[in-house]
Amino acid sequence: MIRQSLDTSLEAEEAQLALIREASIAKRIALVRSLSQTMIQLARRAIKRMNPELNDQEINLIFIENHYGQKLAKDLQEFLKENTK
Repeated sequence: MIRQSLDTSLEAEEAQLALIREASIAKRIALVRSLSQTMIQLARRAIKRMNPELNDQEINLIFIENHYGQKLAKDLQEFLKENTK
């Protein structure tokens, strides 16, 4: 077995994988959603720490630019300007 984590013992990693394999599809999807939500929150927090003067909308736009591209972020920014008057 190829190790996935350098900071987890092989036995612990095997136990984690066994639990994931035994979990229902719904449980696996819930785990993926939770992990995704955590990663998004951490990314936004990092952006806020680097740019404490920005508001939530500006932070979200930087997040979108970093993860989905400059064009989408620009299009969203224009949409928000037009629709929040």
